[in-house]
Amino acid sequence: MNSKFRRLIESLEPSFQKLITMEPVSAGSLPVGTPKAGIYLFSEGDSHLYVGRTNRMRRRLQQHCQPSAGHNAATFAFLLARKLTDNLKASYTEKNSRSALESDPKFKNAFLQQKERVRNMHVRFVSQPDPLRQALLEMYVAISLGTPYNDFDNH
Repeated sequence: MNSKFRRLIESLEPSFQKLITMEPVSAGSLPVGTPKAGIYLFSEGDSHLYVGRTNRMRRRLQQHCQPSAGHNAATFAFLLARKLTDNLKASYTEKNSRSALESDPKFKNAFLQQKERVRNMHVRFVSQPDPLRQALLEMYVAISLGTPYNDFDNH
């Protein structure tokens, strides 16, 4: 393995430990001192569900659960609503597009419920302003915790 890459990967563990030992908060009541950039982890009880990264932490966490947030902002809630309504497969046809799903009353209701669910989840975060380290840390956490809603698939 490339030695520079190895050192970079090995340097992620302290941030991972800081993240998982953080006292969880809710996206609706973020503390003063919330970092601007980094990664975040949504959990329910002991189940770690989703890891994301951002350069605007406070805003991004709130977007995940705002009732008015659309599919591009509340991506985690959208994934949860897809599972709940059995619309798991992404489609690029107009009929089954994300916009069409949001217009469907059944899906729209499920999406709204899942945004509320995300609002009530525990969230942890850790500062990481460097974009490369941020991307690697997101993958490191997702793999380490086995978060079921991170797939890193191309769409």
